[in-house]
Amino acid sequence: MGRKRQDMRVAVITGASAGVGRATAQLLARRGTAIALLARGRTGLDAAADEVRAAGGRALPVEVDMADYEQVAAAGQRIEAELGPIDLWINDAFSSVFAPFQEIRPEEFRRTTEVSYLGYVHGTRVALSHMAPRDRGTIVQVGSALAYRGIPLQAAYCGAKHAIVGFTESLRCELLHDKSNVKVTMVHLPAVNTPQFGWLLSRLPRHAQPVPPIYEPIVAARAIVAAADRPGRREYWVGAPTALTILGNRLIPGLLDRYLARTGYNSQQTSQPADPNQPSNLWQPADGPAGQDFGARGDFTDRAHSHSPQAWLSRHRLVTAAGLAGAAVGAVAWRRH
Repeated sequence: MGRKRQDMRVAVITGASAGVGRATAQLLARRGTAIALLARGRTGLDAAADEVRAAGGRALPVEVDMADYEQVAAAGQRIEAELGPIDLWINDAFSSVFAPFQEIRPEEFRRTTEVSYLGYVHGTRVALSHMAPRDRGTIVQVGSALAYRGIPLQAAYCGAKHAIVGFTESLRCELLHDKSNVKVTMVHLPAVNTPQFGWLLSRLPRHAQPVPPIYEPIVAARAIVAAADRPGRREYWVGAPTALTILGNRLIPGLLDRYLARTGYNSQQTSQPADPNQPSNLWQPADGPAGQDFGARGDFTDRAHSHSPQAWLSRHRLVTAAGLAGAAVGAVAWRRH
């Protein structure tokens, strides 16, 4: 079981200027948590900080490129000096490219890996440098169903998410060996309605979209906060599509290869042509000083779900188990009459 909620006084969220990171900051702020918001985009960071303060939390926006370890280490020192000891670190920052693998330039693939994988490594290392000496703290790695099942057009992103799983499993074993009270857990997400589909570098002929069914960022944020409260579990799967994808890939990976080869291109594109003027945040933030604030949600709100029964049941396993047991007893009793 995790620590009580009121014990999480200082939280760090990477990728906090938009999307899931921003939605998570809004939830934590309602508890009065002091939140360090890490991202590259100044405009998005300032807007996220305003939301945190309006919700009752303290905010420290920090411009940082997660691919640069020295920047992340300096941010950790600043957070501890200005907000206090870090209780919770949430790794969520990423970037990527929508394109077939052979159309992704080597430097673009490397940059995606440095942000989306090594950014997690850097964040985890800095978090541990502060948490381990105190023998307390929680690290949440925001993952994806694509950490277990690669799909076409997202080779760089899928590779990074797979790498995060292997890295985190190794780290968890080491923490257990050391009998450390620092906890690390993962939260694997389904398709989420975030601004990434309007700012990632794309070479697709049509506008990129999340593979339906789509969920709002608040669904992911609830799961991340729940994982932070109860980090004793290895993983949290959010949404029925995530559970089905992970389980399906364990049972029929070859069949999924062929299915995704047929459907994976169309399902990740709308019917609208790609915008040639769409911003790209791979090298520079789209929500920087010269950019705009994209907020937490993307362009697919009319198709996105605000709740996930599977995610609720997963977070409340005791209630679910009790309900199933009660139903079983009731069924047995009914059959005896």
